[in-house]
Amino acid sequence: MHRELITFEVGGQVFGIDIMAIREIRAWSPATRLPRVPHYVAGVVNLRGSVLPVIDLAARLGWEPTEPTPRHAIIVTQLGAQVCGLIVDSVSDIVTLNNDALQPPPTTANDSIISFLEGLAAIEDRMVMVLNLAALADGDEFGEAA
Repeated sequence: MHRELITFEVGGQVFGIDIMAIREIRAWSPATRLPRVPHYVAGVVNLRGSVLPVIDLAARLGWEPTEPTPRHAIIVTQLGAQVCGLIVDSVSDIVTLNNDALQPPPTTANDSIISFLEGLAAIEDRMVMVLNLAALADGDEFGEAA
């Protein structure tokens, strides 16, 4: 069985999301900050008249927060019950992955990012970390922000 992933970069690392979970890919637009939200919520943007919460994916993964520039992109996806945007450094391409090529993430002493991964796959000459969107939405903090 095959599945298609959109690949993108965050913090110099390559990630993938199932193409069926993606609504659209937008150019960067500045987000309006909100008070009392988790550190990884960059704010909200206008999506054709709707308020779209924007998550700084690097910060959500436990890395340094992104300093967005016009070169960044927002991937609009369904994250739990909420449609939201994910700030990424750049969008790469669409790849086809055999389901048996997806390997479970290794267990490490610091597994903060591992809990957000569905698995890892070697595609061409790079390692792609496939995100588990449901895990990104887990936690009370996200529900309060959105």
